[in-house]
Amino acid sequence: MLNAICELVRCFTGVQGHWIGADPKPVQRIYFANHTSHFDCMVLLSVLPRSIRKLVRPAGASDYWLKTPLRRWFSQEIVHFIPIERLKPTRNNNPIKTLANALDAGSSLILFPEGTRNDSDTLQTFKSGLYHLCKQRPQIELIPTYINNANRILPKGECIPVPVLCTVTFGEPLFFDAEESRDKFLERAEKALKRCAQNVVN
Repeated sequence: MLNAICELVRCFTGVQGHWIGADPKPVQRIYFANHTSHFDCMVLLSVLPRSIRKLVRPAGASDYWLKTPLRRWFSQEIVHFIPIERLKPTRNNNPIKTLANALDAGSSLILFPEGTRNDSDTLQTFKSGLYHLCKQRPQIELIPTYINNANRILPKGECIPVPVLCTVTFGEPLFFDAEESRDKFLERAEKALKRCAQNVVN
């Protein structure tokens, strides 16, 4: 069903994927993207080839995606979200541990390191989770991914999407560097995503 929904998203939005620094290969990766809409995930998934899409699991806040029966069904049964506890994390539901387990199981991930939806065109400062996850699994390839215009398809506070053309731009892969501090790593990741934004193909 996910593939059928992704085809509908592609028809509805005309979304196009542009691989400017990475090849669309079915290898394990972490796609880290800007976050402006709850529609971001579907837009991103819809431009991935099926061979890649079947490996990818997005991470999402459990307090949102598990809140209602419909959201729970869609997130768990269709998209296979990894629910992340952001309100009351414990040792058992620690977000980094949850994501690392998904990587160990062979999944690729979609992460939104800003942590919450952003209404502006300027990136918010990345949360430290991306650093801590990559420190634990440094062999995983990181792909900066810029989603353009998804906030106009489903603006914050709205529940009915509107057809607006958008693009997803995939940048050059990054890898964790154990010599870098947390702040330097996150700064490098932010700059990589900003470069994707500068290369948006309209």
